[in-house]
Amino acid sequence: MRREELEQLIRAAAAITNEYEIVVIGSQSILGAVPNAPEFLLQSMKADLYPLHHPELANLIDGAIGELSPFEECFGYYAQGVGPETAILPTGWENRLIKIQSEHTDLKIGYCLEPHDLAASKLAAGRDKDWAFVETMLKHQLIDSVTLAERIATLPLTEEQGSSLLGWLKAHSVA
Repeated sequence: MRREELEQLIRAAAAITNEYEIVVIGSQSILGAVPNAPEFLLQSMKADLYPLHHPELANLIDGAIGELSPFEECFGYYAQGVGPETAILPTGWENRLIKIQSEHTDLKIGYCLEPHDLAASKLAAGRDKDWAFVETMLKHQLIDSVTLAERIATLPLTEEQGSSLLGWLKAHSVA
């Protein structure tokens, strides 16, 4: 997915839900802070979205521009309507959102996760693709290990889970 495609999804989600502000979580939220992110980070053809003030309207997004919709058939990418509970996020993430607003979003606002918050969330999810995603972010210096460690420490995880993630980070930090 490219930045302009994410902007189209924000515009469409806002129109479908009649909401002005859309939150983007998941991998493609990297496009908020890094519009020209490394190719490896842009492999997903799906953006996870929900209306900021009315997340319960996310099902409208799924129905209109979701997977297997005419929208996906036409454009080759789609939105998945999710809720705020979908991702495990560090404390204070809401205060660090990256704003996308342009003529391409029809001046509607898309709020994307700050890269360190995204990386912490990916590590908490713990899927193979998430480890590789964060490793790529570190390799390209889109995030730094000190800030990421601070964010990991504020994730709502057990002490054992947090220690495991910090151990992974220490082993994969770029010197």
